[in-house]
Amino acid sequence: MEYVVIVIGAVLVNNIVLSQFLGICPFLGVSSRVSTAVGMGAAVIFVMTMATIVTYLIQYLILVPLGLVFLRTVAFILVIAGLVQLVEIVLKKVSPALYQALGVFLPLITTNCAILGVAILAVQRDFNLAQATVYAIGSSLGFVLALYVFAGLREKMDLLDIPRAMRGAPIALVTAGLLALAFSGFAGLV
Repeated sequence: MEYVVIVIGAVLVNNIVLSQFLGICPFLGVSSRVSTAVGMGAAVIFVMTMATIVTYLIQYLILVPLGLVFLRTVAFILVIAGLVQLVEIVLKKVSPALYQALGVFLPLITTNCAILGVAILAVQRDFNLAQATVYAIGSSLGFVLALYVFAGLREKMDLLDIPRAMRGAPIALVTAGLLALAFSGFAGLV
C-alpha cells in the first residue's frame, strides 16, 4: 500500500511539473503535438527511473561514506549527462528504430531539471532504493500525464479562433496555469 501512495502522490498530488514546477522548459517546448509529447514522455520515463537508481546508489555507496555529500548536485548532473549519453550510444547500436524515435528527445533530457529534481528529492525524502525507484516511476508518469494532457489541449487550441494577442506563448502559459490549478484539486488525496 505504501508504494501505491507514493505513485498516486507523485502522479497527481505532487506532480513534478504542475505542483513542483520542475521541467517547465520541456513541458512548454515539446508539448505542441501529442506525438512529440509521447516520444518525450517515453524517454523521460526511462531516463528518470535509471538516473534515480544510479544517483541513489552513488549517494549511499560513494558520497555518504566518503563524506562528500556536498558534491551531490554536481555528481548527479554528471551522472545524468553521462547516463543520457550512454543510453543514446546503446540505442544507436541495439535499436536504430527506437534511437530514431527517441534520438531527438534524449539530448533534451540532459537539461531537464525534473530528472535532477526527482533524483535529489528521492534522497532528501530518505526513501530506500525500492521507494526511490517507485517515486521515480510515479514522477515520470506524472510528467508524461501533464505533458500529454497539455499537448492535447494545445492541439485543440490550434483549431480555435484565439485573439491575436493571446496566440502562441500567452495562451499556452494561461492554459498551463489552469492545468496546474486543476491538479491542485488533488491536494489532500494522499
